[in-house]
Amino acid sequence: MVSTATAGQTCPGPMKATSNGIFQGDNPLHFALPLAIVQLCLVVVVTRGLAFLMRPLKQPRVIAEIFGGILLGPSALGRNKSYMHAVFPSQSLTVLDTLANLGLLFFLFLVGLELDPKSLRQTGNKALGIAIAGISLPFALGIGSSFVLRETISKGVNATSFLVFMGVALSITAFPVLARILAELKLLTTDVGRIAMSAAAVNDVVAWILLALAISLSGTDKSPLVPIWVFLCGCGFVVGAILVFPPIFKWMAQRCHEGEPVDEMYICATIAAVLAAGFVTDAIGIHAMFGAFVIGVLVPKAGSFAGALVEKVEDLVSGLFLPLYFVSSGLKTNIATIQGLQSWGLLALVIFTACFGKIFGTLVVSLLCKVPVRKAFALGFLMNSKGLVELIVLNIGKDRKVLNDQTFAIMVLMALFTTFITTPLVVAVYGPAKRLRMDEYKNRTIERENPNTQLRILACYHSARNIPSMVNLLEASRGSERHEGLCVYSMHLMELSERSSAILMVHKARKNGLPFWNKGQRSDSDHFFVVFEAYRQLSRVSIRPMRAISSISGMHEDICSTAERKRAAIIIIPYHKHHRVDGSLETARNDFRGVNRKVLEHAQCSVGILVDRGLGGTTHVAASNVSHFIMVLFFGGCDDREALAYGARMAEHPGIRLMVVRFIVEPESMGEIVRVNMDESSSTKFVSADEEFLSEFKQNMVKDDTITYEERVVRNAADTIAVLREVNHCNLFLVGRMPEGEVALGLSRRSECPELGPVGSLLTSPEFSTTASVLVVQQYNSRASSNLVQWMEEESPERLST
Repeated sequence: MVSTATAGQTCPGPMKATSNGIFQGDNPLHFALPLAIVQLCLVVVVTRGLAFLMRPLKQPRVIAEIFGGILLGPSALGRNKSYMHAVFPSQSLTVLDTLANLGLLFFLFLVGLELDPKSLRQTGNKALGIAIAGISLPFALGIGSSFVLRETISKGVNATSFLVFMGVALSITAFPVLARILAELKLLTTDVGRIAMSAAAVNDVVAWILLALAISLSGTDKSPLVPIWVFLCGCGFVVGAILVFPPIFKWMAQRCHEGEPVDEMYICATIAAVLAAGFVTDAIGIHAMFGAFVIGVLVPKAGSFAGALVEKVEDLVSGLFLPLYFVSSGLKTNIATIQGLQSWGLLALVIFTACFGKIFGTLVVSLLCKVPVRKAFALGFLMNSKGLVELIVLNIGKDRKVLNDQTFAIMVLMALFTTFITTPLVVAVYGPAKRLRMDEYKNRTIERENPNTQLRILACYHSARNIPSMVNLLEASRGSERHEGLCVYSMHLMELSERSSAILMVHKARKNGLPFWNKGQRSDSDHFFVVFEAYRQLSRVSIRPMRAISSISGMHEDICSTAERKRAAIIIIPYHKHHRVDGSLETARNDFRGVNRKVLEHAQCSVGILVDRGLGGTTHVAASNVSHFIMVLFFGGCDDREALAYGARMAEHPGIRLMVVRFIVEPESMGEIVRVNMDESSSTKFVSADEEFLSEFKQNMVKDDTITYEERVVRNAADTIAVLREVNHCNLFLVGRMPEGEVALGLSRRSECPELGPVGSLLTSPEFSTTASVLVVQQYNSRASSNLVQWMEEESPERLST
């Protein structure tokens, strides 16, 4: 029989899994499952809320997650004992840590998926030198600072373990965090981005090896031989995994074909292998995450197998379980332990040591490799970013009693500070390139004084669905041989989501801007490049395939900046709806509509939105087989002149017939068709730009029998619509986005899609039956930008869902 006094001193027993409900007197927060649900929800709300608030600062999400963990811990909200006992009681921490480490296990598996051993072997000397310098100097300085810490706030800890842990903590560069920062700063596909990612990948692998060494050295209580056995067994596990798993994974990957769902058995088998490997490495005495990391590295990166694993695992792990790890770290972080001048001085010393080692080491090697000074500083700041990997090292050190509470808090703040300053420092020294001077960027429109100069087009596409019509449109734009030629930059628009994994983003982005494709395995985007390369060889058109990898909110920036950098005269972007078999238009992704609107608003050249109804069919039409009938609808204004200028260039193609229909308001002779004799020279003095442009057009095309010019006299919008129904038997309509004149004013009341304008909206509406594609053109006009924004904002919010 246990006495009352003894019973009062016993620790609270383990929580039951589920409660009987509040109606039976149970408090859900006293049971493991409902309490874990509350903790999960609280963590997700806090971290996502902070990430949203920090989005304008272009900070990676890990900053918000680290800060959120500290906020929920004893440094802030945890000062309230009632809150801590209710939401994070001590008996719930085992379940919380288990879920957090399970999320960490699969996250390290994803990190392993991001690292391609083949790419590491191909790392250039420059990136390799930067990686070595970025590890060795900070590691040495970390060892030096560890002596200072051991003499002050870390007395009594194991010397060898503490030295290695401090060296590893200061020498780490967070590969996933760096990828996110580079993407936010639009540097992922630049030389700086490629060097930084290659160096960070090497740094990541070396850091995990050093961490494994540090862990093996941290358990020396029983025998000095234990660390040796742990390290040797860890090496044996890696060798065994290299011998056993790659053939199995290769066999699975070969049976996973592009465009087909991956067999669920392969996914389950891989997840089981991750868990089994985690169990083995934990039993060895390293950490379960190392086994998961090794399995991720060994999975083949080619084909759809790796991508399917990411899709199955990532959202649940990164969105739900991984944030628990930051809270678990935050509960161990108590900033209040940093008290007094000595402690804050040690924090400043650690921050200075970490920053100086990374930045100075990277800077020196970069300059020796003849990297420009600004790029060298940018590389130094980028390599200084920490993140989740840093927290993993610190948490293992805390659990192994190598780091005490004060040292742990100092190191967490160091990781938070170094990562936070990365973005502003890189922007300061290596911000967006200065805009081209106006005299360097003359031909911003298709309408120009000398139409024979080279035409530069930036053709954007989202998927394979957009490519056939885009290629056929480019073929039509080729013109005649008397022109200086057509130069096309085909840009594959790829969305960078909020996912933490960079497997698709990084490996595809490294090849951006390089000639066409790499030898070996090809991704979907590489197949797109092959299409444009084949067209280039057949048509003698200069084509440069590119990729833009960015978030939806920043995609327009990539498009506009690329067009300006390449001095494009027009940007062609696909409409956000695609053509269905029954002839109607179906919304593919409504957020692409926002991208198009922003491009129209910010582009420094002309813009065309292509409403594709199968121009030329579903395949590329050879030049000798091109037979298109193109219709230009001319109401007046600069946009209509741009459309007509584009049509005039297309008309030079031997396989294209062009018809220009001009709409005139003249009540005395409404409905009449006026045929214009193009051989007659008019003596009328034209006062408007439209009249001058049309006069020059008719003079230039006087001997071309493939061009028809008509003037239709209409009285109102109904007459205009009737004429459009009469002439809708064509392959492509070319229209201005904002036509001018009384006729266009009557149609503007019918506009349901501001980015297409009144005529484009009418031609794409369900009431207007046609099989013709539509290219809506907006001519660049620097003075019209404010008017465009105001006109779009005046449209009703309900129409944005069209």
